[in-house]
Amino acid sequence: MAFESFSAFLTMEGHGAYVWGCYGVFFVLLAGLMIRSTRHYRAVLNGCKRRYQEQNNQAMGARPNQAATFARVEVSQD
Repeated sequence: MAFESFSAFLTMEGHGAYVWGCYGVFFVLLAGLMIRSTRHYRAVLNGCKRRYQEQNNQAMGARPNQAATFARVEVSQD
């Protein structure tokens, strides 16, 4: 190890506050960017899903969230 003790490592001959402050700012900004990116990704994904459902509902002429219906068909054996 290049430093005599752990406290010398933390102080870095008077430059420790600057160095550790830069590391702190970096990690705070990195965490903020990760959180913002995750939220933006989810918002975009939900918007795409919503638009896809709206387009399918318009194309099929159905109301949103309409339940499926089934009709019985009589087959003759002529």
